[in-house]
Amino acid sequence: MTRAVALPSYSCGPSAAPLLGDTIGANLDRTVAAHGHREALVDCATGRRWTYDAFADTVDTVARGLLDLGIDKGDRVGIWAPNVPEWTFVQYGTAKIGAILVNINPAYRTHELGYVLRQAGIRLLVSAESFKTSDYRTMVGEVHADCPDLEGVIFLGSEQWKELLSRGDSVPMHRLHDAEAALSPDDPINIQYTSGTTGFPKGATLSHHNILNNGYFVGEMCGYTAEDRICIPVPFYHCFGMVMGNLGATSHGSCMVIPAPGFDPGATLRAVADERCTSLYGVPTMFIAELAEPGFASHDLSSLRTGIMAGSPCPVEVMKRVVADMGMTEVTICYGMTETSPVSTQTGADDDLDRRVATVGQVHPHVEVKVVDAETGLTVPRGTPGELCTRGYSVMLGYWEEPDRTAEAIDAARWMHTGDLAVMDEAGYLNVVGRIKDLVIRGGENVYPREVEEFLYGHPDIADVQVIGVPDERYGEELMAWVRLHDGVAGLTVEQVREFCSGKLAHFKVPRYVHVVTEFPMTVTGKIRKAQMRDEAVRILGLQDAATVRSA
Repeated sequence: MTRAVALPSYSCGPSAAPLLGDTIGANLDRTVAAHGHREALVDCATGRRWTYDAFADTVDTVARGLLDLGIDKGDRVGIWAPNVPEWTFVQYGTAKIGAILVNINPAYRTHELGYVLRQAGIRLLVSAESFKTSDYRTMVGEVHADCPDLEGVIFLGSEQWKELLSRGDSVPMHRLHDAEAALSPDDPINIQYTSGTTGFPKGATLSHHNILNNGYFVGEMCGYTAEDRICIPVPFYHCFGMVMGNLGATSHGSCMVIPAPGFDPGATLRAVADERCTSLYGVPTMFIAELAEPGFASHDLSSLRTGIMAGSPCPVEVMKRVVADMGMTEVTICYGMTETSPVSTQTGADDDLDRRVATVGQVHPHVEVKVVDAETGLTVPRGTPGELCTRGYSVMLGYWEEPDRTAEAIDAARWMHTGDLAVMDEAGYLNVVGRIKDLVIRGGENVYPREVEEFLYGHPDIADVQVIGVPDERYGEELMAWVRLHDGVAGLTVEQVREFCSGKLAHFKVPRYVHVVTEFPMTVTGKIRKAQMRDEAVRILGLQDAATVRSA
């Protein structure tokens, strides 16, 4: 008798291309040797441009300046700035000497800044003077005395920055070569603090091997060559900008294009048109803003062929418009997390439209993924939701000086537990259906907010939507939809939403509450702060009593 055996939700990424064994500095030198005359970096805000030869010269000058300041392998150097060329010089300059770059969120205030400076033991901070409404110089002054490891601060554009470059010019190259010769690809090179919704953030510690290879294989999946020009409006402080953007570019000899210090939809579209960019990055909210930008149709985007949408769940309708209206026929979706350098899965340029708009693709080269039962840890059959886990070269070294929190995330077999709920289909494509903590249980029925959000994107009045669970004394939880309306739409009632859902969604998936907003609370990387939304919802709806009801 023939027995049907369901495939397990496990997949690994074979690749004809081997992993890179370089350090970041050695890989950059290899690119410069091959493409020195090509453009490496364009800063649209200031009109400055660097070829790979000129870019590498500046990087080496910064690296030698840091050596002259006494910065050694393993020392932590913080970078607190928006997207400016100097950010990249510090990124590659620290990598050249083995100093660990600590990325600091531009949105941080003194409480968070002080925590990161102390927790990472930062010796030197490189900071912008200010950005938008943030006076960085004043905030640094307020916390400096409480950060015993912090020996110096260099503000970009100041005499201190000029002095760093001047110092670097006077240091002989052999000192830099000696420093580089002492480096291993497995050395820690970067600390990125995850934007946790509760408690202090954790410092994901990443190696040359982690992030160089991840940037390289993201670029391979996008088909990058030295002919490509990548528009990077996503923040450098996050993996999306500095790994998928910068390292994805420099490992292929492509050009990095900075449209503006912070995200500006008009500036992004102008950068694509003026610089003839072939690739554009963004989180969904960025693409939504670009598509809604007045005069969108006047920008010549015909040079675009690819790009990446990632950072948070990608609405199907938005993805379709990016393909149809922006000409990004080879656009891909990436899925990952800071702790995995970041990408674990990606759609391919040759995937059909349904897969490219409705999944996060297949496992990345040299990476393993599996979907497990969160209670038992056992791999579930394909088609069954469970927690997504990933393993391979991309998994972080650990959380900086927090072994207990590291052990909570990475199990004994080196699987990184993502906390995301996913389903793997028969062909190995993954669909992320929500966060384990976002799962709404209404009267015993499991509801994945992502499914409801995707449905509501089809409503003609809704431009963007986020669905959360709010406390309810009868059902335990009820659904609430926060919606952002298209321009010119006066309002939207809960009755209109329920009518739209009637007969199409199960009754327990229909939102009980609808809240119209102009924007969602989110991190600078575009991740929605659903915990904050739930807190606000309790206050708005007067659900304080229901919120105190304990459940198992």
